[in-house]
Amino acid sequence: MAHKIAVIAGDGIGPEVLTEGVKVLNCISQLDSNIQFDFTHFPWGCEFYSQTGKMMDDDGIEQLSQFDAIFLGAVGYPGVPDHISLWGLLLAIRKNFEQYVNVRPVKLLKGAPCPIKGKTEKDIDMIFIRENSEGEYSGTGSWLFKNKPHEVVIQDSVFSRVGCERIIRYAFELARKQNKSVTSISKSNALNYSMVFWDQIFNEVKADYPDVKTTTYLVDAAAMLMVTHPERFEVVVTSNLFGDILTDLGAAISGGMGLAAGANLNPERQYPSMFEPIHGSAPDIAGKQLANPLATLWSASQLLEFFGHKQWAKHLIEAIEYLLVEKTTLTPDLGGNAKTAQVGDAIVKYLIDHYAK
Repeated sequence: MAHKIAVIAGDGIGPEVLTEGVKVLNCISQLDSNIQFDFTHFPWGCEFYSQTGKMMDDDGIEQLSQFDAIFLGAVGYPGVPDHISLWGLLLAIRKNFEQYVNVRPVKLLKGAPCPIKGKTEKDIDMIFIRENSEGEYSGTGSWLFKNKPHEVVIQDSVFSRVGCERIIRYAFELARKQNKSVTSISKSNALNYSMVFWDQIFNEVKADYPDVKTTTYLVDAAAMLMVTHPERFEVVVTSNLFGDILTDLGAAISGGMGLAAGANLNPERQYPSMFEPIHGSAPDIAGKQLANPLATLWSASQLLEFFGHKQWAKHLIEAIEYLLVEKTTLTPDLGGNAKTAQVGDAIVKYLIDHYAK
């Protein structure tokens, strides 16, 4: 049976990079008859908003609920406020489908550039498990006395016991499976309710995993240590906001945003999960075939792994590393002069050359 995939190319460079993701997944399905995909494309995003006043159809969530997964390109474009584009599409999907686990690998692949002197692939190999459904992005608060001299805004952070425990337990299960340590990142010295609560639940869950080594850091110290001693981090679990910020730092030390992939998971598979590059829509280079599709292809590898095709997920990462080491077919952000489509074609060629029966 084919995996039903909803494709939302979105804005800016989204259509360009997602075209290559679909191309590579179709190649894999041609090489392996046990893997089939049924892609359905949706025109949602900022251009759709400019025409309709909505980021997606009114029944968009209902439409998407019929799919096994969502493959997203990018969201955001000048002229549409970021809080409109983000909440109208990306966060709406995450929240409605209980995609409470955000998985972002921070791994230095072979051949990828690293700005930290003396660090290699052995030193930068971590995976961030970011709480993805509440916390600082709960969307609640108040705006009082708006447009008056004494106006006040209140932005709430919502941390539930269920939300904290399930994401922390997910991180421990992953660490146990991979024989790795867990690092919790919070800011309990300053955030005396939410982060004290987070630390308390982390310690409670930790007691159930005596075989897993643990470390805790404040977020500012963690940011410093990710640069000075990245080898300290293996499985990292943290809140929505801290995870968002630190994974961009992680991208900077592991090859750049063009290699930054992300998965938004509903582990129970009650709803579709969503896979996306995290680099944004980059409207300044949209339509020029300059965008790096490797982050999209890495997220396609995450999609394959989620569906149980672990060997093909591994082969796709191998193909990406081949291009990074060879350095003849890379986009300008990685020092090359290849077009977006040429990178996708090179990945397809590698897979056919190595795995065609």
